[in-house]
Amino acid sequence: MKQLFISALMCVMSLGVFAQTNTVKLQDINIRDPYILPDAKQGVYYMYQSSSTQHDGKWYGGVVAWKSRDMKTWEGPVRVFEVPHDNWITGGVWAPEVHKYKGKYYLFATLNSDVRWKGPKPGHPAYNHRATQIFWSKSPEGPFLPFESKQPHTPLDEMCLDGTLWVEDGKPYMIYCHEWVETIDGEMDVVELKKDLSATVGEHQRLFCASAAEWSTGSARADGLTTYVTDGCFLYRTKTGKLLMVWSSFFNGPYAVGIAESDTGKVAGPWRQQRDPLFVNGGHSMIFRDFEGRLCLVLHSPNSPGGKERAHIYELEDLGHTLKIKRELSEY
Repeated sequence: MKQLFISALMCVMSLGVFAQTNTVKLQDINIRDPYILPDAKQGVYYMYQSSSTQHDGKWYGGVVAWKSRDMKTWEGPVRVFEVPHDNWITGGVWAPEVHKYKGKYYLFATLNSDVRWKGPKPGHPAYNHRATQIFWSKSPEGPFLPFESKQPHTPLDEMCLDGTLWVEDGKPYMIYCHEWVETIDGEMDVVELKKDLSATVGEHQRLFCASAAEWSTGSARADGLTTYVTDGCFLYRTKTGKLLMVWSSFFNGPYAVGIAESDTGKVAGPWRQQRDPLFVNGGHSMIFRDFEGRLCLVLHSPNSPGGKERAHIYELEDLGHTLKIKRELSEY
């Protein structure tokens, strides 16, 4: 009984109930891959961020949330998720995003590890287990729980990341990136999800490769290969009904955000790439509306690890056929 009580106490503490929170400016938060969920009922914006904790000498991935009413001053962080100890893998979390769907909240988390499943090829990064898994909660503040299988929603024999939700004709889909580390030319893929998002339905479909975009110039390697990255996909339907996808890769060196457009207006495509990037020197973006009705884009910039990355929020203009950045809302 004593051990059970201690375990329960550790679980509650890990979810942030006893966590000390701070009030900070947006420019003081070091964050990659920011994701903002507006909760109109509370009048609160939630910004989710990767985090990790250590138990018994082992690291477990997790997610924390920051809360704000004006997107300039934020309170937190409060832990909302920790990878279960008996999950298929417990490694670090990348690019967490939370979607409200049918009255519940769903965390799409990329789980990354240093456990190899294949390779590597000579001069190539190792093929480590990396996949997107979906967790659920009744609250945007968690705790987020796994489905019964505790298995990823992307194929175990592929390196995948950055899953996002899209609902079309009443059916939920997950769009995600098939990692360039494995494919050389990164892919954008889609798969249908069960109604409760607990697992996938049917076959996975490739939508496009990173090199399809003229602006995605890739990175040349010493062995003569050019690699192309797909990162941070997010879908948006314009005021004229066009289906767009913002996604990230590299443009003549810097990280950047581009736009793809579905010719059919459906997630299955076919997709074609708009010529010019939407944003350069930052990326992994997502789109939301603030409480004043403005269309917003949030991304991290610069893309240089080491504590310099910050979330930047921009007002977008919906031109019907494309998107245009108007101004930065998170001016420092």
